[in-house]
Formats: sequence, C-alpha cells, structure tokens
Amino acid sequence: MNILIIYDSVFGNTEKIAQAMGAALSPQEHVETLRVSAVKPEQLAGLNLLIVGSPTRQFRPTAPITSFLKSISSDGLKGIRVAAFDTRITLSKIEETPVLAFFVRLFGYAAKPIANNLQKKGGELSLPPEGFFVEGTEGPLKTGELERAADWAKHLASA
Repeated sequence: MNILIIYDSVFGNTEKIAQAMGAALSPQEHVETLRVSAVKPEQLAGLNLLIVGSPTRQFRPTAPITSFLKSISSDGLKGIRVAAFDTRITLSKIEETPVLAFFVRLFGYAAKPIANNLQKKGGELSLPPEGFFVEGTEGPLKTGELERAADWAKHLASA
C-alpha cells in the first residue's frame, strides 16, 4: 500500500503525531511522512491512503494546510482513501474558559474541515476525523497520544 502522511506543525506536537503514525505503518507499507511545505502535487498520484493533519489554530487548520487542500483539483483524490487528524487542547482545559468553550462548540477543531475538504476533492473518508491531545497551547502531548496515534494509523491501514 502506498501511504502519504502530510502535516503542518507549529510547536512540534502535530509533527510527533504524524511521525508516530508513519513509524507504525512503515514496516508493512510504503509510507512517506512530509511537512506540507515539502509536498509536490505529483506525490498524490498512485496513493492508496492520504492522511492529513494540522494543529487546531483559531478553530481551523493552519494556513499552509488550507492552501494545500485548495490546490488539489476537484477530483484529484478520486479513488484514494483519506483521513484527517488534528492536535488540540483537552476538553477539561477548554472548559476552564467559558468563552473558549463556547467558540469550540460553535466552530470545532481542524480535523473536520480537513476531512470535508479531502472528501470534496474526491477522497473516500476511511474513518471519522480524529483529535490528539496536548496539555497546553504549546504542548507537550498528553501521555499516551503517540501510542494512540500509532494504533489509529494501523486501524486506518487495515480498514
């Protein structure tokens, strides 16, 4: 199986999640894990699975991920299984600030718009969008999230 994991990262947490996914899949599959700025359009050809992830910034994916998704042609992901993930602060941290909790309920996290865009480009969503947790805005990752990311990726590859 030919798998590409594309990510953006601000504080390094989303990169760690993407790398954990790539490491979990690489013994059995052909996997590339790339920062979005290093991706060339031709790398989408021949894929079986595309995984895209971003930190949640202002309730959305980062600008480079959004720009990348817009650059894909309308049927550029036809026949490719896709999945989306994000990194986000925990719900307990969000609930500490009522205004933030309100906006999260209203706008959500980065993974859902990523998944929606992948589907609009013809991708077949393999699993619902997934969020991985950081302790604070800059991290670190919550204990166990790297293992959870590896398990999620293995589940994606076998789906």
